[in-house]
Amino acid sequence: MTAHTDPLVSTDWLAERLGDPSVKIIDASFKMPGVLPLPADDYLAAHIPGAVFFDVDAVSDHASSLPHMYPSADQFARDVEALGISSGDTVVAYDAGGWVAAPRAWWMFLSFGHANIRILDGGLKKWVAEGLPTEAGKPTIAPGRFSAKLDPSFIRSRDQLVANLDSGAEQVIDARAAPRFEGSVAEPRPGLRAGHIPGSRNLPYNELFDAATGTMKPLAELRQAFERAGLDLGRPVVTSCGSGVSAAVLTLALYRLGVRGSALYDGSWSEWGLQDGPPVATGPAA
Repeated sequence: MTAHTDPLVSTDWLAERLGDPSVKIIDASFKMPGVLPLPADDYLAAHIPGAVFFDVDAVSDHASSLPHMYPSADQFARDVEALGISSGDTVVAYDAGGWVAAPRAWWMFLSFGHANIRILDGGLKKWVAEGLPTEAGKPTIAPGRFSAKLDPSFIRSRDQLVANLDSGAEQVIDARAAPRFEGSVAEPRPGLRAGHIPGSRNLPYNELFDAATGTMKPLAELRQAFERAGLDLGRPVVTSCGSGVSAAVLTLALYRLGVRGSALYDGSWSEWGLQDGPPVATGPAA
């Protein structure tokens, strides 16, 4: 993969472009509900200079009872414009360094037709560790002009995955930790059943990055991780997780390996695991 096609950019790359008006930086950090301080408060305390806060919960379909589901194209455009982003900009997403939410923001921008979106490898964790500058507070934002059109092939619905139970046309891989996938522990969101989508594979997202630095593992190690999970990189893949955020880490890794046409199950376990939901399997991947 060349630097031109790799979605990841280095801290050096971004540091050289601070202040470039055509490079817009978004802090897309995310935490599970109830974890404090809130990501928005972390952002106000310290962020990369010029960065704006991309709230995954806010840039979502507020009519849905499910967490942070994809918004309409019109809403995405309005929300992104309010962050000062225009269609001609290069957008660089980062998070706290745990590889949870920046890939989700990256995939959303791609889904809505904005190809010029990158992810800061190592996130804020690596940036701070290298002594690079941060700032506090909320910046003044001049609204952008952004057009968005959703490509529905980037996401999957529950109905599509229910149909896939019979057809097996697409592989499904789950980014949750093994005990959650196997159903041996309760889900962190109350009221959900435990287990996984029947026939799906499991690759916890945190196995794809270096915990010490926050950087993503080399391509050879990413490939080995998917192969160990039983995934055929030559066949269509749908990624899933708890609520459609960490699944995008797997999506990013697949993209970096040259896989195209993969999709993200937006509702993920927050939808499938509902009490009246589709069939659930437990135990290790079959």
